[in-house]
Amino acid sequence: MGFQEEPTGYIKTVVSDLQGDWENLRDAVLEHFDFPDSDRLIFHVYEGMSWESVRNLEKMKQEIILIKNIANQTKVHEDISFWISSVHDTFERTLKAIEEGEAE
Repeated sequence: MGFQEEPTGYIKTVVSDLQGDWENLRDAVLEHFDFPDSDRLIFHVYEGMSWESVRNLEKMKQEIILIKNIANQTKVHEDISFWISSVHDTFERTLKAIEEGEAE
């Protein structure tokens, strides 16, 4: 029995961009954690990054909406606002790429 070889080259896709944006959003929230509802916001960031959300993009979409609503109801650092927008935009690009067969 042979061993499966690890691929030596990886194609950067919009899905990897989305993962990176989620990680940057998480880092920004943790860096500027002293604001009202920061605990609620980080909870939904982790939910959006969860395996369940990755496997069910409708769940991820709902988490993005909740995150945007929480951020709009409180004063968050501009870095957090930037990464929320970036996650949303990259999520939309991901849906388009899936629709066009460029991502799975």
